[in-house]
Amino acid sequence: MDPKPRAKPVGTRLEYLQALVTEFQETESQEAKEQVLANLANFAYDPNNYQYLRELQVLDLFLDVLSEDSDTLVEFAVGGLCNLCLDKVNKEYILQMGGIKPIINCLSSSNEETVMSAVTTLMYLSTSQSIQELTALPVVECMLRFSLSANKRLSNLATIFLEDYCSPSQVQEAQNLSAHTAVGIPLPKD
Repeated sequence: MDPKPRAKPVGTRLEYLQALVTEFQETESQEAKEQVLANLANFAYDPNNYQYLRELQVLDLFLDVLSEDSDTLVEFAVGGLCNLCLDKVNKEYILQMGGIKPIINCLSSSNEETVMSAVTTLMYLSTSQSIQELTALPVVECMLRFSLSANKRLSNLATIFLEDYCSPSQVQEAQNLSAHTAVGIPLPKD
C-alpha cells in the first residue's frame, strides 16, 4: 500500500486526459513522452474513458506512435490499442484507419511485451471483414514460430491464435512454407 495519499487531478477527467495529450505533444523529453504515453495506455483500460480518448484522438496518437523508433513508446502505444479495441466503436475505428498493418509490424519487435500486446490486439480486431488480413500467410508463419518459443506466455498465445483464428489449411500452408525457408521474424528477447 502506498503510504502517500495521491492527489486527485484538478478538473474533469476529460481535462486531465487533455492535459496528458497536450504534454505528450509539447514535451521535448523522451522520458516524459514515455511516462505520458504509459499513463494514456493505462487510462485506455477503463471503459469510462473510451469516449474521452476518442474525442482527444488518442487512438490516432497510438497508431501514429507505432511507427516511432522508440521501443518503449511503441510498447505503450500497442498496449493502449490493445486496451481500447475491446470497445466496438474503437475496434471499428482502428480497422478503418488501417491499424492492422502497423500492429502486424509490431510482431517483429524484440520487446516481449510489445509482441504479446500485438498478438492480443490482432485477436481482438478479428471480424469477418478483417480475418483475411489478420491471418495472412506471413502472420500465420510468425505465429507458428512464436508457438515454438521457450517463452510459455508467447507460445500459448500464439497457439490460441493458430487454433482459434486460422484454418487448418492456413496452418498447413505456413508449415510447408516454413520448412523450406530460413528467413523469419526474430523471436522477442526474453
